Amino acid sequence: MEKFRIRTSRRQEMVDITRFVEESVRKAGVRGGLCVVYCPHTTGAVTINEGADPDVASDILMGLGRLVPDDLPFRHREGNADAHLKASLIGPSEHLIVNDGRLVLGTWQKIFFCEFDGPRERTVHVELIPGGDI
Repeated sequence: MEKFRIRTSRRQEMVDITRFVEESVRKAGVRGGLCVVYCPHTTGAVTINEGADPDVASDILMGLGRLVPDDLPFRHREGNADAHLKASLIGPSEHLIVNDGRLVLGTWQKIFFCEFDGPRERTVHVELIPGGDI
């Protein structure tokens, strides 16, 4: 298992972590199989979406903000209940196919760490499960 740390700079943001995950695959030398990208934080998440247009990430954050506003009468008193809900909606992990030593991603796809309670230093884990070339 590999892990890397990232520092977020805003309360809510989507950070492109594709190059870190690709480096983990390269270092592991896995030619084929599965790659699991996991976030061990209850107010962060991992998703795959369009990375070519930064407006997509902004729109995702705006939409989540409308679905789960931060000013609801939450019982959790730490002030980050909305972050817990947003992280639950997106989810803590993604699974990707590795073929010929590379992640299988669509033309516009990137892997994002989703920060919902920053700024913070975060850890992301990458586990590779070897299999045959696909």
